[in-house]
Amino acid sequence: MSDGEEEGEESTRAAAASPTFRAHRLEAFSDGVMAVIITIMAFELKAPTGFSLAAMRHQLPNLLVYILSFVYIGIYWNNHHHLLRLTTKIDGAVMWANLGVLFWLSLVPVLTEWLASQYRHSLPAAAYGVAAFGAAIAYWILVRTIVRANADSRLATAIGSDRKGVASAALYVVGVGLAAVRPWLAYCMYVLVALIWLVPDRRLVR
Repeated sequence: MSDGEEEGEESTRAAAASPTFRAHRLEAFSDGVMAVIITIMAFELKAPTGFSLAAMRHQLPNLLVYILSFVYIGIYWNNHHHLLRLTTKIDGAVMWANLGVLFWLSLVPVLTEWLASQYRHSLPAAAYGVAAFGAAIAYWILVRTIVRANADSRLATAIGSDRKGVASAALYVVGVGLAAVRPWLAYCMYVLVALIWLVPDRRLVR
């Protein structure tokens, strides 16, 4: 083996062992999972059975729920990217916390399908909110574990207080409670959370 090849292998091993490289791998893995989640949801979309406005209206709830779920996954993907962009150290706790976020997000496709067909009922509306609440809490845990692993970085300063995260979790809880009264009230809470997060987390973007 030539000196150049040995140096190339050493550089590759050093890059693989570096915390920054591990952060890139964690981001790539998460991106792949979120892409699969969106793909599964897209496969569940059904075309109208006819060509009339009535046929289109029949599929409208399915489309609206898909849009809400798509926006949710997009929000997590966007903020997850900005979060890991400022992350220089990855430890075991961060990797498990990241899996926690992906677990809750992986429930979105099946709940989207259930909600699309049973949107008038309380239980599917509440279950959707519970999964959204679980993902929000898991993401909060991920942020805290990353901050703890990168206490001396600019990430810890950028995070500061998490008012939007706390408000989102509270709205999900309210939505789950309202689902037992009127499901459409729960949907209003879920849409409100999505609107709050449509703009990427300014703390991380800065």
